[in-house]
Amino acid sequence: MKYIISCTLLILSHTLFAQTDTSSITVHKDPRIDMLIKKQIQINEFTTRDARRHVQGYRILVISTNDRNKANSAKVKIYQEFPELKAYLMWQQPNMKLKVGDFRNREEAEPYLSAIQRFFPNGVYIIRDIIEVNPDKSGTL
Repeated sequence: MKYIISCTLLILSHTLFAQTDTSSITVHKDPRIDMLIKKQIQINEFTTRDARRHVQGYRILVISTNDRNKANSAKVKIYQEFPELKAYLMWQQPNMKLKVGDFRNREEAEPYLSAIQRFFPNGVYIIRDIIEVNPDKSGTL
């Protein structure tokens, strides 16, 4: 019997302290939260813009060698003969690889392939790669 009375009193006392007026709630927000939200929006815009600049495409692999001087001289030769092409010299252990161009499809790369093969007769290939696309120059992005 004491148990039932205790439970009843406990339930009744709990309802006495309940909030009765729910029409006015005040929220105190730290102003730094707005700054964090703005910063996150900037980060999201930057990563979205950056993701649109890198797409799947093609490049021409000019040389793959373990001699750094040979790779650098090939890069200089490419810049002299094809100033419109951007060269990418990358270290992929154990070789230095020189790739040129940012071509959206294989057909764009083929004329350059035959021209580059005149200067580098061995080991020049068109390969699939992630390329950089300038959104200002291409109307699609």
